[in-house]
Amino acid sequence: MVVASSFEEAVSLIKDRLDIVDTISQYVVLKKSGANYWGICPFHNDKHPSMSVSPSKGIYKCFSCGAGGDALNFLIKIQNREFKEVVMELAEKYGIELPKKFTPSDENKTQRESMLKACKKAAQFYNLQLKTAKDSNKAMTYLKSREITAEIIDSFSLGWAPNHYDSLYNELKKEFKDEILEKAGLILKSNKGGWIDRFRNRIIIPIQNENGDYTAFGARAVDEGQNPKYLNSSDSLIYNKSKTLFGLYTAKDAIKENDSVIIMEGYFDVITAQSHGVRNAVASCGTALTPEHVKMLSRYTKSRKIYLSFDTDTAGITATKRGSEVIKETLATLGDVKQFDESHISGASDNKYACEIRVVSPPQGKDPDEFIRTMGGEAFNEHVKSAPLLIDFLLNNVLRERINAKTPQEKAALVSKVIEILKDVNNKVIQTEYVKMIASVMEVNENAILRELKQRENTYFGGHLPQIQKNSVTNSSQFEIKAQKNLLSVFISDGGYRNYANLNMLLPENIIHDETLIIVKNTIDKLISTVNNVRELIKNLYTEFIEDDNLTKILTDLVDMSEAFSELSSEELEQAVRENIYRLNRCYTEHEAEQLRQHYRQVNDDDMEALKVQMQLRDRIKLRTGDK
Repeated sequence: MVVASSFEEAVSLIKDRLDIVDTISQYVVLKKSGANYWGICPFHNDKHPSMSVSPSKGIYKCFSCGAGGDALNFLIKIQNREFKEVVMELAEKYGIELPKKFTPSDENKTQRESMLKACKKAAQFYNLQLKTAKDSNKAMTYLKSREITAEIIDSFSLGWAPNHYDSLYNELKKEFKDEILEKAGLILKSNKGGWIDRFRNRIIIPIQNENGDYTAFGARAVDEGQNPKYLNSSDSLIYNKSKTLFGLYTAKDAIKENDSVIIMEGYFDVITAQSHGVRNAVASCGTALTPEHVKMLSRYTKSRKIYLSFDTDTAGITATKRGSEVIKETLATLGDVKQFDESHISGASDNKYACEIRVVSPPQGKDPDEFIRTMGGEAFNEHVKSAPLLIDFLLNNVLRERINAKTPQEKAALVSKVIEILKDVNNKVIQTEYVKMIASVMEVNENAILRELKQRENTYFGGHLPQIQKNSVTNSSQFEIKAQKNLLSVFISDGGYRNYANLNMLLPENIIHDETLIIVKNTIDKLISTVNNVRELIKNLYTEFIEDDNLTKILTDLVDMSEAFSELSSEELEQAVRENIYRLNRCYTEHEAEQLRQHYRQVNDDDMEALKVQMQLRDRIKLRTGDK
């Protein structure tokens, strides 16, 4: 636990721990392009990736709506919460002790902690019961039938809920309030008014969040006719099944290492896979794949390479199709799904695709769990390497039906299924090649398929996506503001910070006219002597402006513009400041001259007043052009 001497120090420590890319990618799917990452801006109705995230600068900036800031600012804005509230939560997360006057009440702070602690105790209790309870033999028999060893049991903390109404409750009520146990989903109110265990006579699979905290449980029936087969924890303060993936905590390092993830169907699929060396396997927790799951996984695999490995029956194929649609819809804004296997082509880059979806379907109709237990993890990993792209898997499934398609109507129905798959292929060369292959295999006229495909595409894609409208700045006041920003941005560049005193002396009094930019300059002046480097200066400026959205946007613009001065020498920076001052003075002079012109037009009937204005205007024009 790190003790912060002030609230400001706590904020600084939190910012040091917040990674801008990791933070934003929890809410937005990001794709790397050059030095930055790009994604759909969540703060306006964005249609194209217009938000840039810069790891080197530690900022995000939307080039459409203008939203921008650092990682902490993003969290406050996206969660729509108070600054101090977010800081308190992050301080708790990162083990930073706040000064006492900022510490939240024990009741608010401890409820979540107590629920997590109760779930951890429950997991330990269930695990012990599996090893010691008199009625756990049937659980052990089932686990052995799935080749779950004692080592695997301990590795995944598998457990047993005895066939008694209050075994867990009697154990945990010594330490936790009934309210905490109920909210954690561990106990239920009985018909008689007391409390009973939620899970009884079931094998327990503890569920961990990304950080390794126990947050929920899956419970598998063992008796014949016991329904439901799986009973899962309900959503709670510490658990949301739409945002939780079973096995992710133990798989995330392997996902990063392999730059890919394998999504399986159930808990035991993942347990078998990970314990046999397929370490990048995860599964949803009793629910279909969600956009939140996909966004979560995209943080761990840069190329967003996703393998779907469900059962080979009809339900499994349906789940594959449904899951792939969720992945495509979630990642569609980043570009095209990979639709052609070009791994054999030299220099081909996977990063140009929004994602790569492949389907792992073991041979002989075996389910993934059965295949791994029979053939081993290495054999499965080899099979993964040759897994077909989603489009090939879907087409092969349709083409298998061709032996039953004898009549023209039956062939037309199959062609319709094929077109549903091919209409998503944006590359016309690839699409045409697929049509040639399918026409040959199905013995159908190639041109007929192409005509049907074109007609279907016109139906689906007759319109055009709206383009982002860029505002063109033409008036002089906006030009002046931009010039003032350009001047200020020099002072928050690396060289500008190091030469701050010398550069500051070059500034004429009142060279900055815009009131908001004056606030920024005065704040820089105030902070410059309290920091050790420009990154610390920028970090503290964001903290100063955290509750002013307009100032935060302007600071983000300045940080973005400062990159142009990052490699300049002291002499070049001084020259840049002088040039900016010169341009600003010309702007101000031209602006004043324009005001005089307008005044001249208004007083044209008054000869003496008009002459006076005309002479002022002449002097201003001479000053601007440098004439004597």
